[in-house]
This record gives sequence, structure tokens and C-alpha cells, in this order.
Amino acid sequence: MSPSSRHDLQVLFITPEVYPLCKTGGLGDVSAALPTALREFNVDIRLLLPGYPAVMSGLKYKRKIATFNDFHHFPPTTLWSAKLSVNYSENVPVYIIDCPALYQREGGIYLDTAGQSWSDNVLRFGVLSKMGAILSSDASPLTWFPDIVHCNDWQSGLTPAYLHFHPGKKAASMMTIHNLAFQGCFPPETVAQLGLPAASYNMNGVEYYGNLSFMKAGLYYADRISTVSPSYAREIQQAPLGFGLQGLLAARSQHIDGIVNGIDTMEWDPATDPHLNKNYSSNNLAAKKANKLAIQQVMGLEVDSDILLFAAISRFTEQKGYDLILQIAPQLVQIPAQLVLLGSGNAMLEEQLVRLTDTYPGKIAAHIGFNEALSHLIEGGADSFLMPSRFEPCGLNQMYSQRYGTPPLVHATGGLIDTVVDCTAATLADGSASGFQFHGMTPEAFLAGIQRVVIAYRNKRVWRQLQKNGMSKDFSWRASAMAYREIYQSLLAPV
Repeated sequence: MSPSSRHDLQVLFITPEVYPLCKTGGLGDVSAALPTALREFNVDIRLLLPGYPAVMSGLKYKRKIATFNDFHHFPPTTLWSAKLSVNYSENVPVYIIDCPALYQREGGIYLDTAGQSWSDNVLRFGVLSKMGAILSSDASPLTWFPDIVHCNDWQSGLTPAYLHFHPGKKAASMMTIHNLAFQGCFPPETVAQLGLPAASYNMNGVEYYGNLSFMKAGLYYADRISTVSPSYAREIQQAPLGFGLQGLLAARSQHIDGIVNGIDTMEWDPATDPHLNKNYSSNNLAAKKANKLAIQQVMGLEVDSDILLFAAISRFTEQKGYDLILQIAPQLVQIPAQLVLLGSGNAMLEEQLVRLTDTYPGKIAAHIGFNEALSHLIEGGADSFLMPSRFEPCGLNQMYSQRYGTPPLVHATGGLIDTVVDCTAATLADGSASGFQFHGMTPEAFLAGIQRVVIAYRNKRVWRQLQKNGMSKDFSWRASAMAYREIYQSLLAPV
């Protein structure tokens, strides 16, 4: 059955961030791309966002919908509507929570200017969750009513809890885990502050080791749970990646789906990418070399088209395995190879990476901070991409890398397993090999993986095949959007 012949669904998609208005990681990209893809399948999906300064200034032609002056235990709040344009595609309707006391301030989405979590995050995202529940119930001021409310990560995790205790009409709820390591835990006294009934605070509810957990609330009360890869869906049902919630998740295993994220194939296309020094395709891979020379010049590396250039782009955290990168750096430069790093995060890791560039000038370079244009040029210019993540729910850069003919080396975990086919004699023969996997978070295992990359890189025929295999893969959101649509439909099916 074609998408256009199927009945429309109405979905409220709650997210704390969305590209290009506000983004700290992959959730911001997903929140832009997935709703856009779903609208092509006749899903009337609308976003609910906090009214950060960048959101209020970035969305034009806003229309006031309702004012909440007596909003439970929360400050006065106004609800606005607008349209979000994503890559010149169909505009996605957006509802904005305008609560100046909680959102209109300098700093980041989750952190203040000193890099600490906002002390009132419990209220900032309590408002997001509560408004999501209002708009998904017969308490809504809107004439539009969703069939499904789709919650994302802990910041909207209380929405299913609020709906559970609402006595009237309400939408079915779905909770997507993008990263279970972040759970939104707050002291027990916040239960009353958030307007949740005392009955919700027990092990069969929002209580989590003596605290209130937004994430646990969503996982316990949602009608359906999804996460962003099949392997991660299995991993979180046991320790250590269940982060204390593995028992609940295992008990709900029949209600959990793993759906690999897609990527924005218009934004990430080496044939048209405006951030590249020279565009290229799988039929013109020689042009990729111009981007390698450009990134070497921009980052102050020795300009050499033949030397193997590795890259890594992400948050600088232990989860992402940057401690391994630091440990194997001396051996990497002796190969010889170069390394370019882009990102920010843990202050100690940032300092150690900067010292690394001082130790190996012209061989290792790091840019602290995020730069969208630079990230595209690095993907286009590097030879191989490193992702030694301890755990990775899905990951996006390994998909960008394959699309850009930059075979990745990944730790065999989560979505990395599901999206990168390890290079072996068998996978080269059947045309599926698209990168490299290593097993075990040790410097020795990681370095052994790098040596495999080196051997393949020196074999021009094998390397070119790897590049072309990766570039031919379909990482678009189409398949993922269809899978989400099927879940939405199942939630409406009679029990």
C-alpha cells in the first residue's frame, strides 16, 4: 500500500531540541528529520518545544494560542504556534512553550554559562512534560487532537505519567530512548512540586532509588517504548547499559522496538555539500583528495595527500572513548598517520587533547567547540573515521562517514553494529563491507583495529571497494519513518 493511500495519523512530537534552532547532539537532528519524513507518509505530526531565546527569535510569524496564568505549580506560560522549515521541505507545525521565567536566559539548553546543569531543570522540563500531557488530552485548548504523543528522552518523560493519572480522554503514548545514561533524576519532594499524585512515587511508578526519575516515568507509563537501534534495544535490558533500569526494560521487552535512525541525505551529500572544497561522488572519488588537502591546511597539519588521515567528531566524554584515542596517539603517528579532532565536552579531556596537538604538531590537530561547516569538511577530507564509543545507542557520524566514502572504525556496540559492516574476506566478496569493527574497550583492541584500517588503506582496490560500498547504502529516513508509522498504527489498533 502506498503512503498516500493510508489514513492520516495525528502525532504530537515532544522534544527539548531541534535543528537548526537548538541542538546539542543527535536528538536535535532526529527531531528535525524524522517528523519531516513522517509528514511524507501522511502523518500530521507537530512539534512541542521549549521557548528558548533561539526558538523564540528563530521562528517567525508566531500566533498566540493560549495563556496559562494558573498553571499548577509552574510560572505563567503562553503557548504559541509557528512553522519550522527543514531544508526547504514542507514546513512542520510547531507549538512553543513561552515561559520566560524558565527559558529566557543566557546559557545552553541544559547547562548554564558555567557548564553546570540549570538548578531548575526539574521545572523547565516539568513544564515541557505537563504541556505535552495537556495538549494530548481533553484539557487541551487546541481543536487539533493527537492520536499519539511521542516523547523523546527524559526531558518529556513525565508526559505519560501525567496522562496515566488524567481521568478523561487522552492520546496513546510512546517513549523513545536516545540515550539511557541521562535519566533526569531529582529529589522526592519534587513529586508534589510537579503536581504528580503521591501515588505515583513508588517502585511501580516514578520512584528510582529514592529519587524521582523522568526517564523511568516515561518507561513505566508509556504504552510503547522505542530506541534508536535494535542492538541497543537488547543491550539496555541488561547491565551495565541498562543503567539500573534493565529490570523494568526486560519486563517490558514485548513493548520495546529498536529502529535505527536515518540521516538527512540532502544535508549530508558529498555531491552537493556546500561546505566541501570540492564535491565528489562514488564515480568521482579522486576529487575527495581536494578536501583532504583543504582540511590539512585549515587544521595546520602537514599537507600530504598520501598519509592516512583519521578523524573523530563528537562530544569529548568517556562514553565516546576519547581516553583510548589519547592512549594510542603515539603509536598512531608512528604508522605514520594523522588525526584531526572536533568537539567539546569534559574540560580535562579538552586539556589533554590540546596538549596532544602540542606534542605532535603537524600530525594531530584539535578544534575545541562545534563548527557545522568544519564537521562537513572533515567528513569529506578524512580517510577514515574513528568511533571508539563505550556504548552508542545509534550514532550518526558513522553513517555520514560511509556516505562520504570515509570508512569508519567503530567499537562493536549498539547502533554501530547495526550500521557498519565489518571488513572481512566474506563481506568484501559479497559487497557488504563498509567499515571496521573492534571488540573490547582496550587500547590493544583499538590499535589492532587501526592496523586493519592501515592494511586496507594501502590496498587501493580494497579501499576503493569499501568506499563505494558505504556510499551506495541507503541511510535515508524513509525506512525508519515507515517503521515508526507502523508502531503508531499498532497503538491505535483495538486491543
